[in-house]
Amino acid sequence: MAEFRWFGHNCFRIRAREATVLTDPVGRQTGYALPKQTADVVTISHDHPGHANLDAVRSTAAGATPPTVLRGPGEYEVHGVFVTAIRTYHDEQRGAERGRNTVYLFELEGMVVCHLGDLGHGLSEEQAQAMANVGVLLVPIGGGGVLDATKAAEVVAQLGPKLVIPMQYATPQGDRALAGLEPFCKELGLEVPPSEDKLVLRSSDLGETLRVAVLAVAS
Repeated sequence: MAEFRWFGHNCFRIRAREATVLTDPVGRQTGYALPKQTADVVTISHDHPGHANLDAVRSTAAGATPPTVLRGPGEYEVHGVFVTAIRTYHDEQRGAERGRNTVYLFELEGMVVCHLGDLGHGLSEEQAQAMANVGVLLVPIGGGGVLDATKAAEVVAQLGPKLVIPMQYATPQGDRALAGLEPFCKELGLEVPPSEDKLVLRSSDLGETLRVAVLAVAS
């Protein structure tokens, strides 16, 4: 089983049998404070201090080498986790305004988990095909330089995940200038679900009907 915790903005910790993955370790620039974390693999989707707080991360094993940090496109096998990293952009102009972005797909616990990072545009057919078989989608929804509710819902429709976990939206702790959860859930035709402190997930939990899970910001 995989355990998901959210630390605000784009930062998730995914603990699985194979390894512990930390995405975009959040910095105070976003309004969130990341407690010290342990991880085997750290992914950076966009070169910004708010996404690369590596000072807060150490190895899962005392005295071991630092976590493996992935910063760009390619195919990797790290600590038993197969990672596909795909070049995308932070805006509709192929990065001319806000730069590049990397989408990461992790194969763990018999599931494909896709973290869209700071994606700021709809997916091309080629990009969507490269992200096939996504079971769990971590998607930015708040606008302000990333997908807004409408575009995020379009990407969900393109990829067809079984479970969606929103990120990068307004919360009491941070990202207050962004939109909240309601517009995105409305675009999907779903009610905003109650938040959960963590999500523990098995591949068998992924049903045929799309579900949204909302995680509270961990402290």
